[in-house]
Amino acid sequence: MYSGASNFVEAVDTAFVVILGISLFFLVGITVTMIYFVWRYNKKRNPKATPIEGNTTLEIVWTAIPTALVLVMFYFGWAGWKPMKETPPDAMRVKTTARMWSWSFEYENGKLSNKLVLPVNKPVVLDLVSVDVIHSLYIPAFRVKEDMVPGTDKQMWFVPQQTGQYDLFCTEYCGLRHSYMYTDVEVMEQEEFQEWYEQDATMVAEDEQEGNVEAVAGKNILEMTGCLACHSLDGSKIVGPSFKGIWEKEETVITDGEERQITVDSAYIFRSIYEPAADIVKGYRKGQMVSYRNQLNDDQVNKILEYLKTLNE
Repeated sequence: MYSGASNFVEAVDTAFVVILGISLFFLVGITVTMIYFVWRYNKKRNPKATPIEGNTTLEIVWTAIPTALVLVMFYFGWAGWKPMKETPPDAMRVKTTARMWSWSFEYENGKLSNKLVLPVNKPVVLDLVSVDVIHSLYIPAFRVKEDMVPGTDKQMWFVPQQTGQYDLFCTEYCGLRHSYMYTDVEVMEQEEFQEWYEQDATMVAEDEQEGNVEAVAGKNILEMTGCLACHSLDGSKIVGPSFKGIWEKEETVITDGEERQITVDSAYIFRSIYEPAADIVKGYRKGQMVSYRNQLNDDQVNKILEYLKTLNE
């Protein structure tokens, strides 16, 4: 499947086939031998047990052969793994951020995307960052996977060798909506990628918020930072309060262990984004959201505010 999608496919598949072949050979061989022994040495054919003396040659053979086979499997695994740790110096770098429960990708020119867009036949290094818990980035078609540990600098590299769309998801259970950590890898021809790369990161939706570019940008920021994985737009309750009708809504929050009434305004939104544990809406759990102080600036939060206002209309 996806033969040649990346430069690591052949080596990983070879190791897999070698290990699977050896395993199947011994599975069949041992099973057949067991069945033969049950038939040959059952009580009817061998009513009286007879002792068998040790056989040094046999002992050496069934120690040496498995050792050799294990070394063969190790070699193919090591040969496939070693190049994955030899990062090329001329590779394009993409900062890849994982959070509960979404992905975001930041390119060298500052462009942000919620899917991984890449040029074909160019080395790519993903600088892996987790802002909350342990995640694991996996692109099955490319045969690459790497854990993402908070506070640890990790990276992954590969060369996409075929254009098309591929799956990317998290393989480390990371909480309630782990299955939502799913996005696409889109591999383009170099000219098409360059055109996409140089476009402004603000995507204007033709059928939404006519004329309100700030609101459209705000929705895109919510999508790219994973906010919509926990906050719905239709009023339904997920991990956090719904964004529908939230602007200027009266809410009961828990602040320092005490209940109080607040009005959802710009000050409250800023505080909720930068200090999410400060005011917890009654009925929701504390500690489900991390601070976005180092991920969003005031201008981006203001764009989010503009979008939230449109959800009251």
